[in-house]
Amino acid sequence: MATRRQTAPKAKAEPGPDWAESTEQQVLDAALGIIPREGWTARMAVLAGAAAGLSEGETELLLPNGPADLAALLSRRHDARALAVLGKVDVMGLKIREKIARAVAARTEAAMDDQAAVRRMGGFLALPSRVALGLRLTWESADALWRWAGDTATDENHYSKRVLLAGILAGALAIRLSSGEAAATDFTARRIDNVMAFEKWKATTKIRPSLMIDAVAGALGRMRYGA
Repeated sequence: MATRRQTAPKAKAEPGPDWAESTEQQVLDAALGIIPREGWTARMAVLAGAAAGLSEGETELLLPNGPADLAALLSRRHDARALAVLGKVDVMGLKIREKIARAVAARTEAAMDDQAAVRRMGGFLALPSRVALGLRLTWESADALWRWAGDTATDENHYSKRVLLAGILAGALAIRLSSGEAAATDFTARRIDNVMAFEKWKATTKIRPSLMIDAVAGALGRMRYGA
């Protein structure tokens, strides 16, 4: 008499990278509704995790740095939105001035759907313990936009271009939040005018990182205090 073959029970699938990425976005979506009243705090991160169906321990495992991790996720979401819009632009037909202007406008506009959270994030990133994060995220944005613009520099120009664009991005976003689109566009145009003589700018600045630090820190301060 034939015996029935027994099969071992299937092991329960462990959460993988796809689960983590989608869950991060769910927590971020929940956080955007909580931030206006809670700010960028550890409590906000816990509440956002709970709203996405996570326990406090699961939220800490997914986002060990709490609000800092959520700030990075939001900045990168805005980068992705901007690049999606810019991907429809024929970059080959644009001059460098036009590329920078389009890039800054797209990245600034990408943040406008989340104005309340972005405004509060400016205050969070202006804290002394978070300035380094703010600089890193602004650098990431500038790097992504320069790559869209076709930049392939690997020498000192790679760094100086990103220092330049990071300062413009930070200032334009702060002005857009406080004074509106027209003022931000005017600011961007004036800053581009100031740096079109790029070789002269590079020679006089010697790619000083302090230029980006000053520009980004100043912009974060304006976002924090609404000036």
